[in-house]
Amino acid sequence: MAKQHIGVIMNGVTGRMGTNQHLIRSIVAIREEGGIPLQNGDYLMPDPILVGRRPHRLQELAEQYGLSRWTTNLDEALADEYNEIYFDAQTTNRRAAGIKQAIAAGKHIYCEKPTAESTEEALELVQLAKQAGVKNGVVQDKLFLPGLLKLKRLIDSGFFGDIYSVRMEFGYWVFEGDWQTCQRPSWNYKKEEGGGIIVDMFAHWRYVIKHLFGDIKAVSCLGATHIPERVDENGDAYQATADDAAYGTFELENGVIVQANSSWTVRVNREDLLTIQVDGKEGSAVAGLRDCKIQHRVNTPKPVWNPDVPNPFDFQSQWQEVPANTEFDNAFKVQWEMFLKHVAEDTAYDLDLLEGAKGTQLSELALQSWQERRWIDVPELKG
Repeated sequence: MAKQHIGVIMNGVTGRMGTNQHLIRSIVAIREEGGIPLQNGDYLMPDPILVGRRPHRLQELAEQYGLSRWTTNLDEALADEYNEIYFDAQTTNRRAAGIKQAIAAGKHIYCEKPTAESTEEALELVQLAKQAGVKNGVVQDKLFLPGLLKLKRLIDSGFFGDIYSVRMEFGYWVFEGDWQTCQRPSWNYKKEEGGGIIVDMFAHWRYVIKHLFGDIKAVSCLGATHIPERVDENGDAYQATADDAAYGTFELENGVIVQANSSWTVRVNREDLLTIQVDGKEGSAVAGLRDCKIQHRVNTPKPVWNPDVPNPFDFQSQWQEVPANTEFDNAFKVQWEMFLKHVAEDTAYDLDLLEGAKGTQLSELALQSWQERRWIDVPELKG
């Protein structure tokens, strides 16, 4: 059994998502398993070089996880031909510049989303990658969550019949930072630094809706900054200039209506931080991050509106759990394995920079809808 090593530049890996999901639960986990099996019998072993602006943190991460390579010099990492892939998990306002630099160096691109701050710049990345002939991918982790995989199984089986509507609820209470430490970095609440829940989450909603329910025809969105002042990591108060909640409605090409509430100012009274309810002619389902439950038409209760008597139904007990029937791996790790095999073996892969640009487009149009207080059509983007 031979090992093929592939150098991976991991830029922005000291951030919360970069450290936990991409480094520890993806790349380190793949290495601990001995690499990714290839068709020729070899194993592909990712060899990361950690890149960032805090040398002490980079060294700490490298030593903790048995890695030998780290640097604060991105130019140096890009100049090394051993490094074939550039991964970017920086803040949104830094990402496009890093990707452009990596494309110019001939690296294959894998990155977090949003890929850029505007649709125009996101499409520019698509064209630059195409001209350079480099493979490219954008993180679309929600597609590989167990709950959504179970939901996709239901859709593919025809369980719902005609799908009528979808209701998505996402969010939790992010503390202001005064008497409880904020769970998210302060840049998330600064528009000038690429923050805002619309920019952050609508890129997710675009690929989730497309892959599960259909293409988006039009969007209507109302955003809000419910908490105007927060306290940052240093204990300093600042003005929140970005939206912390968004209330969106999407009309799909096939007639399905999707409602999506996204909020960092909501206290959770549901079974998960993300729930997706799908209602169809033959049945309904509610999916969370890991679980999914169903109610078929033959098991649907027949409530009658009467507020003068106590509710006679235990609605929650009338749903049935969808079994796993398989082992589910970490969603980020699954997609990392897909992209690494795409680079090494040229396997099929379509979660690319163009798909990332479509997510940025949806965020941009949602912001426009909010500003102009109207429905906005979503035109097709082509590379």
